[in-house]
Amino acid sequence: MKPWQPLKEYDPEIYSCIEQELTRQSEGLELIASENFASPEVISSMGNIMNNKYAEGRPNKRYYGGCEFVDKAENIAIERVCKLFNCGYANVQPHSGAQANAAVLLALAKPGSKILGLDLSNGGHLTHGSPVNFSGIYYEAHSYDLCLKTERLDYDAILKQALEVKPSVIIAGASAYPRAVDFSKFREIADAVGAYLVSDVSHIAGLIIAGLHQSPFPHSHVVTSTTHKTFRGPRGGVILWSDKKLSASLNKGVFPGTQGGPLEHIIASKAVAFKEASTEEFRTYQKNILDNTAALGEELRNLGFKLVSGGSDNHLLLIDLTKSHPETTGKEAENALEAASITVNKNTIPGEKRSPFVTSGIRVGSPALTSRGMGVEEMKKIASFIKEAIDYPGNESHLLKLKEKVKALALAFPLYPDWTA
Repeated sequence: MKPWQPLKEYDPEIYSCIEQELTRQSEGLELIASENFASPEVISSMGNIMNNKYAEGRPNKRYYGGCEFVDKAENIAIERVCKLFNCGYANVQPHSGAQANAAVLLALAKPGSKILGLDLSNGGHLTHGSPVNFSGIYYEAHSYDLCLKTERLDYDAILKQALEVKPSVIIAGASAYPRAVDFSKFREIADAVGAYLVSDVSHIAGLIIAGLHQSPFPHSHVVTSTTHKTFRGPRGGVILWSDKKLSASLNKGVFPGTQGGPLEHIIASKAVAFKEASTEEFRTYQKNILDNTAALGEELRNLGFKLVSGGSDNHLLLIDLTKSHPETTGKEAENALEAASITVNKNTIPGEKRSPFVTSGIRVGSPALTSRGMGVEEMKKIASFIKEAIDYPGNESHLLKLKEKVKALALAFPLYPDWTA
């Protein structure tokens, strides 16, 4: 094998793309609620020679030889994540949260079965029954909405709908819901109709681990999650459960049901992230996320913005622009903020009247900036930046001046100062 060459020398084009992305992340403010900055240990652990190993199957029950050490690493990952969630079993092989949800539905519901999940425009996820996703194509998907008056989950209404639909699987969880989810109430609903309760905690996993949000166990039959977002690990997914009787079907749902060879180098990195999540430092970090979200929300309200449900119990906020900026769409706000190096995503709001490609709101979150060490005072400043950008969506010169202020704040909290490639 040829001698190792630094990437900068071997492939300067790709090296340049990575460096430019590092600059973008370092000089901007990342407010996308589903993004985060993994630690150097997590990032470095992804680039390892376990990438070379095929390991279809489960640890100690593979379809290939030579799996002694990937088995060991995968078992460590399983043991660590089960301890974090206080559950009995885990599959750490899903490549993403979407893959985890696909495997679970394959295991628990026959094609054409009824499933019930939160409507996409009300904060749900594609894999919870959207008609353009496998979950809405292969299953008879029904959706529950938020109460338009409170903009929160209405458990009585969900129960009534479940009794009418009689789904095989009820999915709790969301991708854009700023309030706490009561998994115990969802279990009561599931039991009332004889359904499995699958809780997707991708967004709030870190808060759950830190004891800052109700745990989905023991209420859920199955729990799925990504391993990034508030988890702050590598991009990937995980499936968790405690009933041994579900083990065979859930494991088969992953392989051979929806995936082939697992990414053992990423599983090793997941194990590193699970170790980080067991520390007191991680718990403090999650507490800081909540403090920062609350401070950002309070200042946004002071500046005249309407927040969906009035605020947040977790890591994200939904800004409803129809009151403060009725002529500005979520897409226009997203573009204006990006021109100032503030990254958010356009988002639908309850009762949305615009296209999902345009929307009337934006979603913002505090996990990534909290990872950089920013606190309450920075959140107040960032709220003013948000207002300034949305007040001047087409003013290029104004947004360029704002971009310099954003850059100054971002560089005061260095990201990966020891980076080398």
